[in-house]
This record gives sequence, structure tokens and C-alpha cells, in this order.
Amino acid sequence: MAIRILPEQLINQIAAGEVVERPAAVVKELVENSLDAEARAVEVELEGGGLSLIRIRDDGNGIARDELPMALTRHATSKIESLDQLERVASFGFRGEALPSVLSVSRLSLVSRTATDEHGWRLAGEGAIAADAQPQPAPHSPGTTLEVRDLFYNTPARRKFMRTESTEFRHVDQALRRIALARPERAFALRHNGREVFRLARGSAEARMKALCGEAFADSAILIEEERLGMRLWGWTALPSFSRAQPDLQYFFVNGRVVRDKLVASALRRAYADALHSTRYPAFVLFFELDPSGVDVNVHPAKLEVRFRQSATVHDFLFGSIQRALRDVRPEPQQHHRVEWAHKPDRMALSSAVPDPGFRNTNFSSASARLPLQQVAEPTVDFARTAWAALGAAPVAEPSPPQPAADSDMPLGRPLAQLAGVFILAENQHGLVVVDAHAAHERVLYERFKTDLHTGSLPSQHLLEPLRLNLPEDLADLADNHRDDLLAYGVELDRSGPTSLAIRAVPPLLPLEEVEGLVRSALGERAAGESHRHFGDVLDAQERVLADMACRAAIKANRRLSLPEMERLLRDMERTELSGQCNHGRPTWVQLDHGALDRLFLRGR
Repeated sequence: MAIRILPEQLINQIAAGEVVERPAAVVKELVENSLDAEARAVEVELEGGGLSLIRIRDDGNGIARDELPMALTRHATSKIESLDQLERVASFGFRGEALPSVLSVSRLSLVSRTATDEHGWRLAGEGAIAADAQPQPAPHSPGTTLEVRDLFYNTPARRKFMRTESTEFRHVDQALRRIALARPERAFALRHNGREVFRLARGSAEARMKALCGEAFADSAILIEEERLGMRLWGWTALPSFSRAQPDLQYFFVNGRVVRDKLVASALRRAYADALHSTRYPAFVLFFELDPSGVDVNVHPAKLEVRFRQSATVHDFLFGSIQRALRDVRPEPQQHHRVEWAHKPDRMALSSAVPDPGFRNTNFSSASARLPLQQVAEPTVDFARTAWAALGAAPVAEPSPPQPAADSDMPLGRPLAQLAGVFILAENQHGLVVVDAHAAHERVLYERFKTDLHTGSLPSQHLLEPLRLNLPEDLADLADNHRDDLLAYGVELDRSGPTSLAIRAVPPLLPLEEVEGLVRSALGERAAGESHRHFGDVLDAQERVLADMACRAAIKANRRLSLPEMERLLRDMERTELSGQCNHGRPTWVQLDHGALDRLFLRGR
């Protein structure tokens, strides 16, 4: 078959296959064009999820009459002129493919007016623009309106791959929300089938974040700003307790452009690794800024992926910034793991909420801006003695004197009792604190083990008699070959037979019955890592072993704790990084404030 040049219409449709994946891709490309045209407000109207109609209006600079036909021509753009500008591109669109690609698979109408024109000019086509087509006068305010009707009407095979109307609309909604998060100084509106979905006024980044991500995310978010090595990261990342079952609240922007990047995902996953279950996803709205020449945004047709020129430096910067922010969090009743009780007259329901952390710094200072702790002073009532007196009797035993409210420098308060052999009940200035003793102790031990490992090796305690373990021969061989590695975890052993080991020393905090499980776990990690020599893989394997050790050594359920033991655990939690979550991502404590307790018992009604 002879080589031939493809027809222009087919070339455009092939390009559309890369750029126009679904209605959401059309909205993204056209809205980004509006923003590049310096529009202050953008309105998007849809019908049929965007398959029947996409109408986008803006109040931007508009397109001059003579340039309208060129705007619908491939590789025609006002964004760049040279290779140097391409390497430092800061605008959204620059390829010049979006409009002609959309036109090739739809019925498109373009009306635009510049500030110097007396009226607008309209140009329309179905699949293509006629060679002799000329713009026609049309009433219009300064700015541009684009109408895209019957998407994929001339490519029925592509149309068959579209999902339901509601699914396609959801993709459009998400795409516009991402853009709106990146541009809080611009106004946005979205309508679908005549119903207004949202209308966002121009404002601060914080207000836009709250409007689009919800108060629950805002209340659980940590404010971040880190700047060094010519890079800046700012925004919000949620506490691990606000994890999600799916990655539906993850927004990462590079120089204002939303991206999905494997390097970024890896850095954030590792930053949350110590505090998030493997089946959960963190939530964040983060903005990463660097010199445009340090990132290539031209590696993906829809510009959803980027390539960093110094990828290792970027990875370490992102990982370090997020991990440091998470580890700086200490127990604060006003912000962390609060539980609110709501009710109606005929029933009560438990709901989770966190009070407003009080973001006040519109310049995104790294200093945490939080509301001052409330000073709560309520009269102490001895309900037990009052009840006995009303019955004309005396209590069986004189109750102990009431404990004073905990000091303000003890966020987790003073311990009162243990519940169900699992939970510690404590009182602080705000009300009742409930602590999961096993989860909290697990975190404290894990952080202690990590510190010991990184500063030398974990302590070990020699046994009076060796502990004998029988293992498969391959694991016994592995243990014999990696004695030094196991010694770093506080386990000293010798090979005593083809399938047996003699354990001579163990970590002092680890119960003997847990030693075999720890050795098997450590050897399993070592066996799995034999073919993976990447530094990050080694670190992950070490931390998994330490996490397993902490879980095995932590307080078990139904162990009765004395008040001094409870007190020590609470104080250790207040000094420990990431003490709000155990190693599996579960919360270690919750706060029920006085208001929640009053509402639970209908007090004040």
C-alpha cells in the first residue's frame, strides 16, 4: 500500500482521540482557554452530561474577527512563539489542538468580542469549518461563548464508549472543581439540565477550599507552607483520621496546573505510610511551585502528567515537607479526633465533626493558626451523693474526692478509669477523652523503636535458656545469613540444626510468646526484599518489621492498668509524633467536649 498524507478531517479526529476523551476533557480544555484569556468569570452549562450540549461563557479578552478562523486551525496559538517559551510555558493551553479537535467531533459555534469591537463575531461548523466560511456579526458582550453540541455525532464508535449521563456529568463536575481550586481569584458557575450545581465567587484560596472540599476536610486539615531549594509547597493536607476509601479528595497542582504524577503519588504515599492503612487514601489540596524550566508539561496530550528535571530532589522535598507537617501535630482537643453528639427530639445519632481550626493567615504562614483553648469552668456536682440523700440513705462507700480538671499543658487530661479492658477514660478541660490503650501504646512503641534503630540498634535482653524455634529450612538458612540484620532488631540467634534456631536474646519489651511471630515476619520481609535493593524498599521493610514488633509488644486487651500506668501512657502520647493514629491508621483517641455530653443527656432543654 502506498504511503499517503491523511485528509485534514481525519488528522483532526485522530488528534481528538488524544485530547477529547469525554465531555469533561472538552470542558477542561475550553475553560483553561478562558483563563488564559484573562477571564474573571467563567460559566459552564451542560445538557445530557455534556454529550448534548456544552456551553462555556467568559468575560475574557475575546478573539478578534480576523483571528477566528485561525483559532479553529491546528497548531495555531497565541501562547508561545519559540522553543524557549515552550520550555518555560506558564499558560494552560499552548498546543493549539483543543478547538480544532473538538470541532472535528461536534457541531461547534464560536462567538467572541474584544473590548474594541462594537459587537461580537460568530463562526460555526459541523466537523469542520468551510474553506470560504467568514465570521458573521452577532450580539455579545466582551468575552467568548463556545457551544459544543452533539459530541461524537460523527464518530459513533466513540459515542458508544460514553457512560451514563450522570457519570459523564460527575467527571465534568470534578474537572471544573479542580480548575476552580487552582484559581480562587476567578469566579465559576456550573449548571446541568437547567439546574445550578454551584456558583463560586472570587475570594481567597481558603474560602475556595472550604466551598469545594467541605467543612469536614477543612476542619481536619493541616496548613502547610514549605519553601527551599527554589521550590515551594503550600496548601492543606488532612490528618490521617480523615482518610478516604478512594482517592476522591486529592488535588495536586504544579504551577497552577492539576496533574496526576507517579513521583508525586509515591512521595505522598510514603509520607503517610506510618499513619495510614494500606487500603485508605489521604486527602489533600496542595500547590507545588517551581521554575517552569524545571518541569516538562509537554509529555502528555491532555497535559495531565509532567516530568520533573530533578525528580529525586522533588520527591525528597515533597516527602519531607508532608511528613514533617504530620509529625508536628500533637494532641489538641480543639482540633484532633473530636466526636460530636447530635440528636433530634425523637432519637439520637452519632456524628463525627471537628471544630473550626481557625485558619486566619491568608498568606499561608507555616505557623499553625488555631483558636485559643476554651476555659471551661462548670460546678462539680456529686450526683451519687445527691441521689442517695434523696432516697434517705447513705452510699455504701465514701466516694473519692473529685479530680480537678486537667492542666492546660496536658491536652489528654488526667486518667479516671479503664473501660472494657480496652479504653482509658480521662478528663481534660474540654470534657471526656477516650483512648484506645493498645493503639496508643503501639504508636508510642513504634516511634521509640524507630529512634533506637536509627541511632544504633534496638536493645536486647539475654534469656536464661535459649528459645527453640523450628522453621522451614529455607527460612532457617535466611536467618543464619542475616544474623546481623536481626540483631539490629534486638534478636540474637544461632543455627542449632537444619530447621531449628536458638534464640538467645530478644527485645526486652517483647513477650516471649510473640518472638516466633516477629522472627517469621522479619525473615518474610527479608525474603521478599532479596530482589528489591532500592533504598526506599529497604526502609519500608524495616518500618514494617518495627510496626509488627510494636503491635506485638503493645498493651493487650483486658490487661488491667493502674492509674499511674494510664498517666504515663497519656504523657507519652503527648510527646510522641503521630500519636493520633496507630501504625494501621486507626485513631488512638477521641474527645467528647462538655457541650456534646450535655446534648447527649438533653441538658439545658
